[in-house]
Amino acid sequence: MLEIPEAITISGQLDKTLKGRVVSKVIAAGSPHGFAFYFGDPALYPGMLEGKRIDRAYSCAGWVEIAAGDIRLGFNDGVNPRYYEEDAKLPAKHQLLIRFEDGGSLVCTVQMYGGIHVFPEGSMDSPYYLGAKEKPSPLSDEFDEAYFGSIVSAAAKNESVKALLATHQRIPGFGNGCLHDVLFNAGIHPKTKLSSVNDGEIEALYKSLKSTLSEMTRLGGRDTEKDIFSNPGGYRTLLSSKTVAYPCPKCGGGITRKAYLGGNIYYCENCQPEAVTV
Repeated sequence: MLEIPEAITISGQLDKTLKGRVVSKVIAAGSPHGFAFYFGDPALYPGMLEGKRIDRAYSCAGWVEIAAGDIRLGFNDGVNPRYYEEDAKLPAKHQLLIRFEDGGSLVCTVQMYGGIHVFPEGSMDSPYYLGAKEKPSPLSDEFDEAYFGSIVSAAAKNESVKALLATHQRIPGFGNGCLHDVLFNAGIHPKTKLSSVNDGEIEALYKSLKSTLSEMTRLGGRDTEKDIFSNPGGYRTLLSSKTVAYPCPKCGGGITRKAYLGGNIYYCENCQPEAVTV
């Protein structure tokens, strides 16, 4: 799933690969998918994009956005964008296919769920999109310790640390994928209630959020995700589906996987003991 490190990596690749190229053909919603969500009518996408020149690509939280004149193409969550050279075999099923006049194609497929949005600049009214635009990124200077403290203070004390970080769009672009290594590096169990977290742990959580996301981004995203050329990210996850069968990288104990709040959580019971709520 697209989160901040992958959105930054993929948007940079798209900017380098597509800038200046002209769209020749668009097929939208070519393969039905019950959890592919479109802004407006996808049947209108060809008329909006064909003949347009790509100006640039950029990221905003967990969104990737491409500017083509006054039109924007944005996607998020479980959308997988892949670039194919002119002679490459394209996937038989796709939710968006864009061909370019000088050859090559961008193909977007939806994994579990995801949004593909083509719209005139300024017309997107999704609260998730607007929140991503308005709130500071954890990688920015604006996301300082005081700002993080305000997020913590506004949350209910009976919420867990996972709920604090990965729900309610408090930190757009940060989700269950990046969560586990951030909490592992901070030494905090994902189910720990905020009422049980002290000031020192909040500081450790803030520092881990900044440093772990920076490292994930520097290395081109997580190894559980792929870029537009189908290459996995260079950041080797500490706790994920890839590592659950291996010993904890700190203590050598076992890694636990459990379902919690709509997704799996991964943690080490020795390095991340669950705090007892008083």
